[in-house]
Amino acid sequence: MKKYLTPLVLTLGLSAASAQATIVEFQTSHGNFKVNLHDETTPKTVENFLNYVTEGKYDNTIIHRTVDDFVIQGGGAKFEGELPPEWIETNGTIENEPAYSNVKATISMAKQSGRINSASSQWFINLKDNSSTLDPVDVYGGGAYAVFGEVIEDGMNVVNAIAEVPRCDTGHGGFRELPMPDYEDQCGDADAVPGQENFVNIYQVVIYDATVSTDADLTSTKNTLYEKSLEQPKSSGSSGGSFSWFALLLCAFPLVFRKK
Repeated sequence: MKKYLTPLVLTLGLSAASAQATIVEFQTSHGNFKVNLHDETTPKTVENFLNYVTEGKYDNTIIHRTVDDFVIQGGGAKFEGELPPEWIETNGTIENEPAYSNVKATISMAKQSGRINSASSQWFINLKDNSSTLDPVDVYGGGAYAVFGEVIEDGMNVVNAIAEVPRCDTGHGGFRELPMPDYEDQCGDADAVPGQENFVNIYQVVIYDATVSTDADLTSTKNTLYEKSLEQPKSSGSSGGSFSWFALLLCAFPLVFRKK
């Protein structure tokens, strides 16, 4: 029988459990949700993510961007009392592992534009099936965003609630689509100073279940477009490649790192 450990117990022993952790819980200002990690099929990506978890670098961060019917994104910024939010310290980049498809309710790593192996701390959750644009490698060498887990149980209710929070273009540091609860009237006021309550806060990400290979019962979708796109000549002007690139230009900026 599968043994579930409480977040409190696991918080006290994160370092020892991190190598096998397969379910984590995001504790946010808009409710909690769990993610089942693909620790055995995307091991480098999961290890990287869990390093941020065990080091506490995701604690007290914010959801720093949302895009309607596309993604919510976090793992990159903190609010330190004034705008713009501060970017967190990162641990370097990792090798891309695009084994699974960017279908609805999957969590993936964000990357720098045009750099396939540039993921570090930032992640995003797919609000719908984004496989057609995020699974292939486009003609400029980007794309193929690595899915490393899935939101489980009723967690998408929380994720969708976060996606519905009104956004604010702060005009600072590239935060153009920053979800800010109860801040609509102040968004255009240059003198307004938000409080912590005006952000979608991630209080903590904790290891919920350290059982090995808890993803066996998931019906995960494989990324079949990645290998197919590698077979296409990079100089190809095919409509598929063009569509992917322009879709990323128009929509996927939230999947790209921003630095000050």
